[in-house]
Amino acid sequence: MGALHDSKTSTSETPFSLVYGAEALILVEIGEPSTRYTQALEESNEEEMRINLDLLEGKREAALIRMAARKQVMERYYNRKARLRYFKIGDFVLKKVFQSTKAANAGKLSPTWEGPYKIYGIARKGAYELETMDGKILP
Repeated sequence: MGALHDSKTSTSETPFSLVYGAEALILVEIGEPSTRYTQALEESNEEEMRINLDLLEGKREAALIRMAARKQVMERYYNRKARLRYFKIGDFVLKKVFQSTKAANAGKLSPTWEGPYKIYGIARKGAYELETMDGKILP
């Protein structure tokens, strides 16, 4: 169907069902009665909505648990594949040029790395304080 019925892989629920506790009926389904619409009689619909609202909090908690589990799986995969490299004070490194640090007039063929820089301090794990070749410290 449409994007309204697509469930998210991390939650196994549609965003609409997490907010309102039930699936939405699209106008096309009302114009062309489907089995889902014909089963939604007014009295049973109200009772069904009350039950869905009672179960909504549990549905949201289950979705949060699935999201956390999926995040852990992705984190384990990244940690298995990532090859972290640590540097020592005095090592020379190149610094990646990001879109935000690129010069205003730089085009797509501009260099993607700049440097060399010398490491003069370690800020924290994986973060370093750099200085240029002429001794100027980078912010």
